[in-house]
Amino acid sequence: MSEQQLAVRPRYWWLVLGVVVVTLIAAGVFGIHWWQDHLTDPAIVGDRLTTFPAIDRSTLDPTRGRIVTVLEHEFDSPGDGPEYAEGVDEPWCADFVSWVLREAGAPLTNPNSGSWRIPGVYTLQEYYQGAGRFVPIGSEYQLHTGDVLLYSEQSPFGQHTNIVLTADETTVTTIGGNEFGGVSIHRFTLAEAPGVVGFGRL
Repeated sequence: MSEQQLAVRPRYWWLVLGVVVVTLIAAGVFGIHWWQDHLTDPAIVGDRLTTFPAIDRSTLDPTRGRIVTVLEHEFDSPGDGPEYAEGVDEPWCADFVSWVLREAGAPLTNPNSGSWRIPGVYTLQEYYQGAGRFVPIGSEYQLHTGDVLLYSEQSPFGQHTNIVLTADETTVTTIGGNEFGGVSIHRFTLAEAPGVVGFGRL
């Protein structure tokens, strides 16, 4: 090998090394931007709120006011599923509803076990029906803070339940457990959420 070829070889390897380093840096920068863009999950339906909404508690009765206080605390400092389910590791949306209402002094009663905790959406609906507090979708009923929404598997949430924070004639703001694996707030019109079965009145 000539001296000229030997002199070119180190320059060639430095060039290759430079290309590799630049490629790795570019990939890292792209990866960081992608991660930041995908750090917050999109809304399941409507809009996902990242802050707890302002609610005029002076207009609420004491029970509804306590429900909002409990929900705000759990949104700011959420537990994990087993915390709301007496240590059981399971889908926990109905557990969350049961736990919040118990903490607020308005406990439910499981129609099968008598416990405050109702771990399933079907059983939660059964409870509200048995208590005369179930309102099927399509009824002329204005949702209120503390009411519970019940969803079938055909909804964007899947089979699910969550709690009403605020509602007017067109828009509802809900908070639920086991949404993106945590406690989340969504604001939407009921028309955007097909598969709503009905409501459990507080």
